[in-house]
Amino acid sequence: MKIYLLKVFVLLALFTTASVRAESVNESSPSTKMLMYIQPIEYTNPIYLWHPYDGHWVYQGPLLEGQAMAKFTQVYGDVGLCEGNQSGKTLVWLQPRIFYNPQVQIFYGKVTASVYTGMGAFVASYVGESSLHGYLNLKTDDSVEHAYALAMDTVLEKMQADTALQGMMANEKSASADATPCSMVTLLPIPKIRVMSF
Repeated sequence: MKIYLLKVFVLLALFTTASVRAESVNESSPSTKMLMYIQPIEYTNPIYLWHPYDGHWVYQGPLLEGQAMAKFTQVYGDVGLCEGNQSGKTLVWLQPRIFYNPQVQIFYGKVTASVYTGMGAFVASYVGESSLHGYLNLKTDDSVEHAYALAMDTVLEKMQADTALQGMMANEKSASADATPCSMVTLLPIPKIRVMSF
């Protein structure tokens, strides 16, 4: 009986310690500085890049996400991707577009970044465009990803040149009450919402 009680006591002590550690981690980790949001449709609905002999379906979400995460993290540091009820002090809604012109063999990329404050107020939109020579039937995803990378470079240049945005980000409060939750992103005001891409 004493061994049984000792085991129960040890298990309770371990459970209590684990709970205290989990609570302290949750309390000490503030909201992410910047969250990026890409519509789920960009991951589930591919777009068709047309060519007279060989077209190609492209999922824009994963191709944009990889470039955006790398480039935003390099410039702004603490960056995450919107998932569930995460919250961030700044939220950036990224909208990709890609078009292929088979006559001149050029990929035209476009990324629109709509920025919101931690309270959900719309700040500004920044548009980056690119053109990249490439062949639709040769490493198409790589060409699309590179086109987005060039467009993202333009977006980030415009964001860094905007003194109002840089001032807002420098003066962000650390309170979690001023953080925009990802679950509210679809209710935020935006100039245009793309439902389908043709």
